Amino acid sequence: METTQRCGLIAIVGKPNVGKSTLLNGLVGQKISITSNKAQTTRHRITGIRTVGAAQFVFVDTPGFQTRHSTALNKSLNKTVMGAVGDVDLVLFTVEAGKFTPADAKVLSLLKPGIPALLVANKLDEVHRRGDIAPWLQEMHKRHAFAEFVPMSARNAKDVQRLFAICEKYLPEQPWWYAEDELTDRSEKFLAGETVREKLFRFTGDELPYTSTVVVDKFEEEPSPKHKRMVKIAATIVVERDGHKAMVIGDKGERLKRIGTEARQELEKLMDCKVFLEIWVKVRSGWADDEARVRSFGYE
Repeated sequence: METTQRCGLIAIVGKPNVGKSTLLNGLVGQKISITSNKAQTTRHRITGIRTVGAAQFVFVDTPGFQTRHSTALNKSLNKTVMGAVGDVDLVLFTVEAGKFTPADAKVLSLLKPGIPALLVANKLDEVHRRGDIAPWLQEMHKRHAFAEFVPMSARNAKDVQRLFAICEKYLPEQPWWYAEDELTDRSEKFLAGETVREKLFRFTGDELPYTSTVVVDKFEEEPSPKHKRMVKIAATIVVERDGHKAMVIGDKGERLKRIGTEARQELEKLMDCKVFLEIWVKVRSGWADDEARVRSFGYE
């Protein structure tokens, strides 16, 4: 007897920095969403795909909902979140276990009635007194009619497997949308830009405002006698001020070199090919406030 295929959309939502991208990467089994300790790392609806048994899980990773600033960039980001929570089969509302802030409350208020939501209490490994979790869960139960509570750590493989089993029953019975081995609907060019941006944030820490972005100017495959596949990539890091440009380049170009080397090595692993990567830094002041420019940089 053939098992019925299940397939559905699952949105991962939560305020910035609760571990949504780490969770998505764990669920998909490979790094497709960039992670850094800086708020505002994820800017697009990245879809991660994982097929387990007869079920295909299609994950929508939303940007952390922004409550503080109202630039054109943030308005575009928040629209993405609003769109993502409205047309899915299941919502994973992700919070840090034992915590609930006004920013969490704001995201919770976006959940649509009628769409089942699981409370994913992430970073359970950081809770020192497990006894504190029960009263907190009761408190959360009063805030929203969650279908189930899932205390877990996104870095723990067993917890991630358990989450699959819980999510599966919420997926509609219907044929898969993607091939069994597909992991994301994003192009390699998109992943290249995201990888450079992750390294940029990782090596500049909090010094660099999150209004910096990366534009991929060239992504071309070239024939190579030595390598089965070779890709040439040219990317531009766009910053707001000359001071930021100097910061990205670093002393004698050291920092830019590190960003480039790490991004190239990671892309070679991700795409399984030889990568040549050139990175430039340009100043474009005020771009995050300019709607046309926000769109030209690929944010909807």
